[in-house]
Amino acid sequence: MTMSKEPDIREELFFQPKNGYDCIDREERILIEEYAEKYKAFLDEARTEREAVKLSIRMAEEAGFVEYRRGMPMQPGTKVYCSNRGKALILAVMGEQPLSEGCVIAGAHIDAPRLDLKQRPLTEQEELAFFRTHYYGGIKKYQWVAIPLELHGVVVLKNGETVDISIGREPGDPQFVITDLLPHLGADQGKKTLSEAITGEGLKLLIGSVPYACEGKDRVKLAIMSILNDMYGITEEDFLSAELAAVPAMEVRDIGLDRSMIGGYGHDDRSCAFAELQAILDLDTPPRTAVCILADKEETGSDGVTGMLSQAFDTFMEDLCDEQNVPLRRCFERSFCISADVCNGYDPLYPEVSEKDNNAKMNYGMGICKYTGSRGKSGTSDASAETVAKLRRIFDNAGVVWQMAELGKVDQGGGGTIAKYMANRNIETIDAGVPVLSMHAPFEIVAKFDCYMTYKGVLAVYEAE
Repeated sequence: MTMSKEPDIREELFFQPKNGYDCIDREERILIEEYAEKYKAFLDEARTEREAVKLSIRMAEEAGFVEYRRGMPMQPGTKVYCSNRGKALILAVMGEQPLSEGCVIAGAHIDAPRLDLKQRPLTEQEELAFFRTHYYGGIKKYQWVAIPLELHGVVVLKNGETVDISIGREPGDPQFVITDLLPHLGADQGKKTLSEAITGEGLKLLIGSVPYACEGKDRVKLAIMSILNDMYGITEEDFLSAELAAVPAMEVRDIGLDRSMIGGYGHDDRSCAFAELQAILDLDTPPRTAVCILADKEETGSDGVTGMLSQAFDTFMEDLCDEQNVPLRRCFERSFCISADVCNGYDPLYPEVSEKDNNAKMNYGMGICKYTGSRGKSGTSDASAETVAKLRRIFDNAGVVWQMAELGKVDQGGGGTIAKYMANRNIETIDAGVPVLSMHAPFEIVAKFDCYMTYKGVLAVYEAE
């Protein structure tokens, strides 16, 4: 059979994603490294959502943002922020067009899986002191034993005074650990499933062992409480009104001999949160009002006053709309939202859970997820074809390297983001963000290239006509 001599048209007709480093020049490689260093510094300092809000406000004020007050004059180019109880944050840059034309929103979350201390955490067992915990978000419990942990959060005294607590972050600080069985005695433990080998009630932080110099019971517990009282002026009862969390005590580090990746705690979803924060800080006056949401509680369902199901976002936007005599619903129906959340990166060590052609890959750019949810797309907003086409057009025009993504094989499980809560407000919404390896582990991995392209993608959406 004679082969056709017609030109090969596969390049024209087939979709063949390329490794991102084959799509950029040396100058952009330098920009990637500069951006990565900024992000690493952010991730190292923002260990909890409260710390992320404080740091973001400081960065915003340095970039010319001011705290929003009802009734303040709002002109094109005005830059404002609004903190929601110190645990979530909204920033906005007023656009040239009125809010009747809608706004452009990027929404990410700044909470991450962790171990929250129980309301009565302190206990002594066989002359060892422990903090009892209740895990927050989806974790593999076995990953949290035998690793160094820090303690971050606040204790609010009965008189309303707030005491900030951070132990384990600074050089020389003590750290904490959850013990595990030695392999010599772990035969029975090894027969259990991964989810059964370590129990939720077994996740107790070892915090001390020296007894107080006195007679009686719970002398080690008393010694620990005496130390805390000396350091922070708190008593055991004050734990009842505290928010304290144990997080991994691991510094953010470059990963790989080529330093192409970043390892650290909280990439989900602070890699996307930093991208949209940096994007809005770099804006001048956009065509339409740009809004950046740094939300809380996504890992537990987005409920609560600081989650995306709260009316806090609607209230802020309604205030802005009232200044222009624009009905909020009219603004929402013409708005566009990037739900900036991570997706799983394809891991060749676990190929059985992913369908490779439809899974995001490291160094292939910002991952666009048309839908999230689980199995039969349960719990997803499922963005329209028109929305996907709009994002493709914006990204290609701005030189953003992107890829399509989904959360593993159909029957493997799945997950959700804040996208459906934005879409339920009649806002055109789509998920897009950074691919992650070892998602929800104490030490996650992202590619510097994908982080930078996520920033570049959000900025392109903010600046699009």
